[in-house]
Amino acid sequence: MDVAIQLGLLAALVGTRGLFSFLSIRNVRYADRLISEKRAWIESTLGVDDSDELQDYHRLTTGLSELQGWLGLAAVVIGLYAGGLSWAVDLLTATGLSPVSQGVIFLIGVVIAAQLFSLPFTLFSTFGVEEIFGFNEASPRLFVRDQLIQLVLSIVLTAVLGGAVLAAIERLPTLWPAAAWGLFVAFSLSMQILYPRVIAPLFNDFEPIEDGEQREAIEAVFDRAGFETSDIYTMDASRRSTQLNAYFVGFGRTKRVVLFDTLLDRMTTPELQSVLAHELAHWKEAHIWKQFAGGAVRMAVVVAALGWLIDFAPLSAAFGVPTAATYGSLTLAILVVSPLLELTAPLTNKLSLKHEREADAYAAEVMSPQAMIDALGRLAGENLANPFPHPWYAAFHYSHPPIPERIRLLEQRENDESTATPQPPAAGDD
Repeated sequence: MDVAIQLGLLAALVGTRGLFSFLSIRNVRYADRLISEKRAWIESTLGVDDSDELQDYHRLTTGLSELQGWLGLAAVVIGLYAGGLSWAVDLLTATGLSPVSQGVIFLIGVVIAAQLFSLPFTLFSTFGVEEIFGFNEASPRLFVRDQLIQLVLSIVLTAVLGGAVLAAIERLPTLWPAAAWGLFVAFSLSMQILYPRVIAPLFNDFEPIEDGEQREAIEAVFDRAGFETSDIYTMDASRRSTQLNAYFVGFGRTKRVVLFDTLLDRMTTPELQSVLAHELAHWKEAHIWKQFAGGAVRMAVVVAALGWLIDFAPLSAAFGVPTAATYGSLTLAILVVSPLLELTAPLTNKLSLKHEREADAYAAEVMSPQAMIDALGRLAGENLANPFPHPWYAAFHYSHPPIPERIRLLEQRENDESTATPQPPAAGDD
């Protein structure tokens, strides 16, 4: 039975990775064909004069992601099947520390190893790919600072959350999945408060939009949408990249809309207003809470599966992990569940896709369909985003509808509005 379990897990990990590589290859080929066929549309709608550059950027980023994915899987498989997990458990058990303390040390070690593994790829992406295509603005010193802060944050959050889950497993052997789910909910809620106020400012400076033309334009959007002007901040994203973005985060008094300074510099006033109206829709339509509820339901299923797998002794025995080392059993359970999470991504993305379409429609209503179309074209063109993802690839990887689909829906809305608008009678008509 041990061999069957080992082969089953290996097949699930390699098979899932192989499926996503197949989808990536299909995605690149699909995009190359459509980009070649629709060069005129790309130039007129996205403002990209050199579509070859867009193709090259897409190929390089995809190739780098695939290389990292396969090497990461190889490291996990070699470490697991060569006895690395059981060796680490034996080493920590010999310390005489409590299982929870052993688990926290183990998890911290995994976090450090993961960041060290990803470091060469992040370096190449930042100072290689992003530099070649004119996106990178980060200095080596800023890069090192970011990596160190990210590492410290990861260690702290992993120690706190991981330690709490392991303690729940030890003290509530039958009820710990419910306790772990409650911890997830509490952690997710607290991050909505801590991220905009504590974590994000560690990496970027946030300043309220100053008085002037842009402030007046922003206030006009709030007026049209029926909101009181609230916390609107600009973020110094240009310190690291020239790419454009905006996002909404938080709830209650901690909610804020964040606009990249690159967005403010390169978008026209109507485009900027449309992006802001889109973000306000997530607030107005309670998308944040709906996404939170969806995530909570998904996590409930995950922790239930983990609870069953931790108690499944043959799984731990197959890899030489003693059942007393709950952190080792939890690691194996996570490896079993991770392919299932990846394969069910379309279900999670479906809710997000619906919300993004609603936000686009709201932006078109508050501003105009054409203004939102121009904003989407600007965002995609400036960021060299692939406008034509393969439908299968998009189902697993895209939380936003592809740009051509979003533009088509907005154009359809604009046509419907113009058709529905009563026309004045011609001269001489009764």
